[in-house]
Amino acid sequence: MNTGYNFRPPSTSPNATSTNYVGPTNGSLATSPVVPGQFFDRIIQIWLENTDFATASAAPEFKSLASRGILLDSYYGLTHPSEPNYVATVGGDFWGMASDNLFNIPSNIATIVDLLDTKSISWASYQENMPTDGFTGFSFSSANYLSPGSSRTRAFYVRKHNPLIIYDSVATVPSRAARIRNFNDFAADVNANAIPQWVFVTPNLVNDGHDTDVKFTSSWLKYWLEPLLANPNFNDGRTLILLTFDENETQTVNNQIFALLLGGSIPASLQGTTDSTFYTHYSALSTVQANWALGSLGRFDTNKTLANVYSPVAAAVGYTNQVVTGSSIPDLSQSGTTPGPLNPDPSLVTPYPAPDTSAVGAGGGPVFV
Repeated sequence: MNTGYNFRPPSTSPNATSTNYVGPTNGSLATSPVVPGQFFDRIIQIWLENTDFATASAAPEFKSLASRGILLDSYYGLTHPSEPNYVATVGGDFWGMASDNLFNIPSNIATIVDLLDTKSISWASYQENMPTDGFTGFSFSSANYLSPGSSRTRAFYVRKHNPLIIYDSVATVPSRAARIRNFNDFAADVNANAIPQWVFVTPNLVNDGHDTDVKFTSSWLKYWLEPLLANPNFNDGRTLILLTFDENETQTVNNQIFALLLGGSIPASLQGTTDSTFYTHYSALSTVQANWALGSLGRFDTNKTLANVYSPVAAAVGYTNQVVTGSSIPDLSQSGTTPGPLNPDPSLVTPYPAPDTSAVGAGGGPVFV
């Protein structure tokens, strides 16, 4: 998609506040002791939107970034449309969801936050153009900074790209909801060297490519990510960065997406290499679990086929990944065919399943109940 917009920086720099972000900063998060991991001490996930692997991998900025990291060329989204992919990567399931509607997943359903909290590992999510911390609204419109002088507003923020707020176990707990932060808070946190150990970043609807295209997103990466890669408050020698997309654009083919591991934790010997291990969004969960020897959610985060651990982390912890290639790669291009409590087809609606307490995840710890 190309709306005709030209990229315009929403702020003077990634670590500067801006009235374009609407919500004021609430000051920086309090720093807490670092819990050492096996391969990284901080992981930052940056999600972009709706782009085929071939399109992203051919773009000059993505090529440049890939030369400094590990290209994961067998990485797959889980389904269509966007929202179920987001909720799955923090909750281990998308619950049959097949739309981008407003959902409130019940408070007895655990997420990655529960696993992190068991070991006092700090976390936060940063959502560009979200008006206030912990905002639960469906979307938010603000002045269109791409068209200076215009009186028109547009929606830059949408809830469906904010996975943790969709879970009531986060959204209805004030201390947790306060950690769903806007980009003015991000500026405060990076300047105070207070970026937590687990981080999820969602750019706004133009910068993530949802309403624009990969060229526009490339300009945002040059403006936002490139300077931060050189900022030790964001990217130190123990930081792993996952840059990826929620789903591909061409939904008639399997759901292969561009994914890249960057950051100071990637050794020079692996920079500019390609890893063809089969991964999905569940791998983000299993990799975090393996790195910090966490428990699991007892869901698809423990599925040996769908939740391979990123190879450098697997090597560091001694985890053996499954070999999934060619025709053994499952078809992940479907939408609406998976039974679950949020499936729109009444014949496919099921209750929320209890965690499988016999499951063993990549971290080896107990299933969180």
